[in-house]
Amino acid sequence: MTSADRWLLPEGVDEALPEQAAKIEHLRRTLLNLHESWGYQLVIPPLLEYLDSLLTGAGSDLEIETFKVIDQLSGRLLGIRADFTSQVARIDAHCLKNEGVQRLSYCGSVLRTMPAGLDGTRSPIQLGAEIYGHGGVESDIEVLSLMLQTLTVAGLGHVVLDLGHVDVVSGVLALCDLDTAQETKLIELYKAKDLPELDRYVEALPLMATQKRWLVELPRLCGGKEVLEQATELFSGVSQSIDDAIILLQKVSQCVVKRFPSVGLHFDLSDLVSYSYHTGVVFAAYVPGYGNAIARGGRYNNIGQVFGRSRPATGFSTDVKALVALTDVVVVQPKTVLSPICTNDALWEKVNALREQGYRVMESLDHLHVMNIDFKLDFVGGAWQLVPVQDENFL
Repeated sequence: MTSADRWLLPEGVDEALPEQAAKIEHLRRTLLNLHESWGYQLVIPPLLEYLDSLLTGAGSDLEIETFKVIDQLSGRLLGIRADFTSQVARIDAHCLKNEGVQRLSYCGSVLRTMPAGLDGTRSPIQLGAEIYGHGGVESDIEVLSLMLQTLTVAGLGHVVLDLGHVDVVSGVLALCDLDTAQETKLIELYKAKDLPELDRYVEALPLMATQKRWLVELPRLCGGKEVLEQATELFSGVSQSIDDAIILLQKVSQCVVKRFPSVGLHFDLSDLVSYSYHTGVVFAAYVPGYGNAIARGGRYNNIGQVFGRSRPATGFSTDVKALVALTDVVVVQPKTVLSPICTNDALWEKVNALREQGYRVMESLDHLHVMNIDFKLDFVGGAWQLVPVQDENFL
């Protein structure tokens, strides 16, 4: 490794310079204020926890994505968070202990061992919101609406919403009475959308023709609102859980159409891309020109059970850095004042008063390289006064 290479960041890890950092922070504050206006309270979980707590109930997918380190104080294994959901579930279960509906929001850096999708990032700034204590479709609709409103406030247009429900896949697999190896193979094929290989594999299974049809048609239930009609016809009366899932998706989609008429709707009834802890409706938002989901969420009712407090839960998350990259975030810069170095009390009081009024005041430590100044402070008529600067090369 050369001396220059020592300063290179790891692959998939980036940093924000002043202009981009200002946009990220502006959008972060704007979106957290939006969530607060909906009744969501901010929580700030720690960046790392004991691994057995951090990954409790999260599933093997997050275990693979999580960096592990040794705690030099206790000798125990620590994990750096790759996702907030388990942490927020622990906070709801052990710290807040609210018996009613709890709305929580968060925003912070996460770190992942592998890039999350096509953009190659391993260090997103994850922002999200979660509801605990309500298991009905109303909370699914609220979280989904907040996600779409978040994208709208961020400045995204042409959003396409992808909807699915994990009970459709699990219901179909249960109807076919498969062993663990067969289910695992089918899930892999569904995730890969490898339809030719799926057809060959299902044809070789010792199943009835109707069961084979269910298995091969399921990943083809992908498209517009006609998908729900096709699913109703294909699975009508064979499984209560599948019937209920389709009805729920109809209710959710009808509400989305009314509230967000410009959002495109897409259904994928074999979607298994989400984390394995999801238990109900799942959803993801896409925009043209960006290969990953810009926001993703769903229901995960049992995640708090391992913390001794099983509560229904639903939520979503997005990456603030990705939002900034896809939108034209406008940050209104304060007027900038150049002040002499504060060597007396009157000047010091004037500088502080201007800062309280919203000005950005800099002392002239290096006046030869100061640019984009709106005012300078001059001692005029026995007092310190703001003097407009007409030419940026005034010095």
